[in-house]
Amino acid sequence: MLVIGLVVGGFSIPSIMGAFADGRVPRAAAIAIMIAGGLIALAVNEKPSGYAINDIPDVFVGVVGRYIN
Repeated sequence: MLVIGLVVGGFSIPSIMGAFADGRVPRAAAIAIMIAGGLIALAVNEKPSGYAINDIPDVFVGVVGRYIN
């Protein structure tokens, strides 16, 4: 959930910038950010000890490696 939330949040940044550049309201980006925030909050809630900033790359590589393998 953490990895998916981070990916969705990362993909929403260009959408926000594009909407502001075109003078539109970033509705889709706002929805994506809410989804990303919810997934990240759920992932942090599921792990009692929480995540440190230094743990995020290891978690990301672990999840991606699990599915590539």
